[in-house]
Amino acid sequence: MSTLRVSLVQQALLWHDSAANRARFEQLLRPLAGQTDLVVLPETFTTGFSMQVEQLAEPANGPTTAWLQRLAAALDAVVTGSVITSDGGRYYNRLLWAAPTGALRHYDKRHLFRMGEEHQHFTAGREAWSVSWRGFSICPLVCYDLRFPVFSRRRPQLEYELLLYVANWPAPRADAWRQLLRARAIENQAYVVGVNRVAGDGNDVPYAGDSAAIDFRGRTLVDAGSEAALLTVELPCEPLVAFRERFPAHLDADRFTLEL
Repeated sequence: MSTLRVSLVQQALLWHDSAANRARFEQLLRPLAGQTDLVVLPETFTTGFSMQVEQLAEPANGPTTAWLQRLAAALDAVVTGSVITSDGGRYYNRLLWAAPTGALRHYDKRHLFRMGEEHQHFTAGREAWSVSWRGFSICPLVCYDLRFPVFSRRRPQLEYELLLYVANWPAPRADAWRQLLRARAIENQAYVVGVNRVAGDGNDVPYAGDSAAIDFRGRTLVDAGSEAALLTVELPCEPLVAFRERFPAHLDADRFTLEL
């Protein structure tokens, strides 16, 4: 069975400077060519987590989209992260999923962080999805989605081996970040990867990092700590499949319908 190499890119973000952030990430990531299958950048990795959407939003298929597609082709890996995006007169916190083939998908953040007034500036997305990549089915979500287990729940309409969160998760709530990543892994019997940023932003909000990969038993495979880091972890599929067969808790899971 497949083993997926996932690179967690935990870095500080330059405030409101998309071109500079892209240049920094490209320099950092180019050496990964042929060494990884999936590169995970933080939430709003070109700007930081800002509500100045009129100033910062890129159009759909804008410069960061083109940059991600070029980088994915150069690395022979999927590259993903979220970008403030303008589409159809609305603003979205949009995760972009760029494959080396040139294929592009997006997911718009469903749960908008009202304590930061995100819901007043952005439009919420709707359904989560999963995508097959190099032997893994992967579901990518964004930051505050982590707090909502029903939406993240593995179910017949949303099967995956890897649940992925990109984030700007502030340091005062670091304990919640660490524990919720582990909870999502255990309850879904899946690998979970969370990638957060470090340092402070233009609003003086501090970020502690704590990007991590968690296995299907809730055990930490890698932890980036509180400093800038670039870590690549291998996720073998065979132990996950074997564990689900030995301990098929999903067969006793409650059925439910989401209201979106």
